[in-house]
Amino acid sequence: MAFQKAVKGTVLVGGGALATILGLSHFSHYRRKQVNLAYVEAAEYFSEPVNREPPSREAQILTLKNTPEFDILVIGGGATGSGCALDAVTRGLKTALVERDDFSSGTSSRSTKLIHGGVRYLQKAIMKLDIEQYRMVKEALHERANLLEIAPHLSSPLPIMLPIYKWWQLPYYWVGIKLYDLVAGSNCLKSSYVLSKSRALEHFPMLQKDKLVGAIVYYDGQHNDARMNLAIALTAARYGAATANYMEVVNLLKKTDPQTGKEHVSGARCKDVLTGQEFDVRAKCVINATGPFTDSVRKMDDKNAAAICQPSAGVHIVMPGYYSPESMGLLDPATSDGRVIFFLPWQKMTIAGTTDTPTDITQHPIPSEEDINFILNEVRNYLSCDVEVRRGDVLAAWSGIRPLVTDPKSEDTQSISRNHVVDISESGLITIAGGKWTTYRSMAEDTVNAAIKIHNLKAGPSRTVGLFLQGGKDWSPTLYIRLVQDYGLESEVAQHLAATYGDKAFEVAKMASVTGKRWPIVGVRLVSEFPYIEAEVKYGIKEYACTAVDMISRRTRLAFLNVQAAEEALPRIVELMGRELNWDDHKKKEELETAKKFLYYEMGYKSRSEQLTDRSEISLLPSDIDRYKKRFHKFDADQKGFITTVDVQRVLESINVQMDENTLHEILNEVDLNKNGQVELNEFLQLMSAIQKGRVSGSRLAILMKTAEENLDRRVPIPVDRSCGGFSSRGRNGKEKLEKICDTHKAVDFKLVDSIFVLKESDLFK
Repeated sequence: MAFQKAVKGTVLVGGGALATILGLSHFSHYRRKQVNLAYVEAAEYFSEPVNREPPSREAQILTLKNTPEFDILVIGGGATGSGCALDAVTRGLKTALVERDDFSSGTSSRSTKLIHGGVRYLQKAIMKLDIEQYRMVKEALHERANLLEIAPHLSSPLPIMLPIYKWWQLPYYWVGIKLYDLVAGSNCLKSSYVLSKSRALEHFPMLQKDKLVGAIVYYDGQHNDARMNLAIALTAARYGAATANYMEVVNLLKKTDPQTGKEHVSGARCKDVLTGQEFDVRAKCVINATGPFTDSVRKMDDKNAAAICQPSAGVHIVMPGYYSPESMGLLDPATSDGRVIFFLPWQKMTIAGTTDTPTDITQHPIPSEEDINFILNEVRNYLSCDVEVRRGDVLAAWSGIRPLVTDPKSEDTQSISRNHVVDISESGLITIAGGKWTTYRSMAEDTVNAAIKIHNLKAGPSRTVGLFLQGGKDWSPTLYIRLVQDYGLESEVAQHLAATYGDKAFEVAKMASVTGKRWPIVGVRLVSEFPYIEAEVKYGIKEYACTAVDMISRRTRLAFLNVQAAEEALPRIVELMGRELNWDDHKKKEELETAKKFLYYEMGYKSRSEQLTDRSEISLLPSDIDRYKKRFHKFDADQKGFITTVDVQRVLESINVQMDENTLHEILNEVDLNKNGQVELNEFLQLMSAIQKGRVSGSRLAILMKTAEENLDRRVPIPVDRSCGGFSSRGRNGKEKLEKICDTHKAVDFKLVDSIFVLKESDLFK
């Protein structure tokens, strides 16, 4: 059956394509009326979820096994698949959803984190008089407003600056951005505005000021994509959908229609990835919502099915928060090769991306060093020369595969529209492909509409416009204050919990462990510099987390923010999960190794670690080499040519500092390139050379050795009786202060003791 275009919109009669695109007033009035009616209609049909909490995974699997036949079985637990399940179950259809990995484990967790209509698509719509692109933008802007409404804890408006460096660009971009506001109509978040050069630099002080004319600021939405996807799936489960992650479809089931003699899809043979158990799940209709893997499911139905998906890789990098203002993003509309780069604050870090290159389909995409360096070079073009953009400041990197719908002969992925299509095979398999994160809800609505029509299912209209996702209904911007007051959580932790779990944050707070300190009373952190707490691991299991990778990447976002911090948190996460899930030692070891492999390959740790290898060149001046040798030999007193934890411990004890042996092993292991348990002089010189070149930053060993050298030279005793003013040779507080310093990977200034001195990374070269 031919593709059915599933893009909504109203074509005005008369005036041609240009009138259709620019004649917006009647359209906006119609759409507002349509949206208002949708909200009223939804409110009339809404019922409370059948489950106060999502059932356990075990209970969901029993439902999948024991239900004779579902109305709809959705394959794929990304944003679109989860959206289809929620749309279907809220219409009263008996719904099942299976996902072979974790919810949002693919493209849906590896986005730019924007909820947007697509400024560049509107530009194409106007320049090419393309009504289809216009409708897509219009629909996306409507969906943007709805998503911000139904999940206010996970999403928010974000101002994005478009810097202008040529006078003629100012009116050109201003008209385009104002049209973007106009197309949004009543769904416009905030009106765009123009900034002078001086005002632009006030808002974005790290911006390249040479030749800057001014800037235009417009608004789009931003969200926590993996948590948003999870909220959709959990909401579907609460409304009665049987949802299960780590449930792989082995093959599709078919039966013959006695009247026509034709075969049609009637379910799927499923395999529990965690136990290996297989069973059949039967359904009147099967929906294929597997993103980049769309064609593999279609070929299960028909091995001769033509490919409809052409994958494109989008790489993003995460850098420290000081690279961008806390509440202002940046758009580079025309990079050196014509691609668009966003530079956005997110979770107190900075995201830069994305690339757009053809790729092969894989379950484990890896960010390439070429793409990382491309993004860094583009960032350098827009930031002031006072800001040194260093390769070592890339704290995490990932690649997401976009499932673009295209002619398989096309090679130019940039020209491909992100429109979605609903395809119905001869045997009744319904495939939803293409689209974008923002429009997941309308894609799901179109898909379920097609399922109802083709398979004669009895159901009403879609009810998901205005339907709050889990955590959103009773959330408020001041909810975190109650968490601080009622439970004794740190303010930063409370804000994080409120922004992650919404009104479910109280359930997480109830699970929080007592710290044993005067303040905070509860909430033991997994790592010192991030607000994630141990209670989130326990709660994450209730949210269907089954592996350590689930926990570091999608229940918390540690892996996406700082791979080293994620690795340091892993042993404790595995320990906590093992306790809850009854893992034996072998299983714990397996989980730890799998998670480290995930960080190494998929989250950019490999690229980061390769900045310092045993093949790294030593590019230092002779005077630098002499100075670093002297520093090294203060630790290598026996002139062995290498240092061990024993040598470092000896020097630290001489200045009345004591450090945990495991922490010391971690610090030395970062620089121990040949992994022989010791750091040789050559390895130390390679480290210092890499730091000078900006390929490595935040090396704890380099900072520790410089700190110790300063104290040895000055022979100043370190006070231990001041609040936050020194390290005790014994006691918990002293250890915590030292660990806090040594755990600081992302700061430029490394402050040791307020009464002694401040060490900057630039001081390492002195």
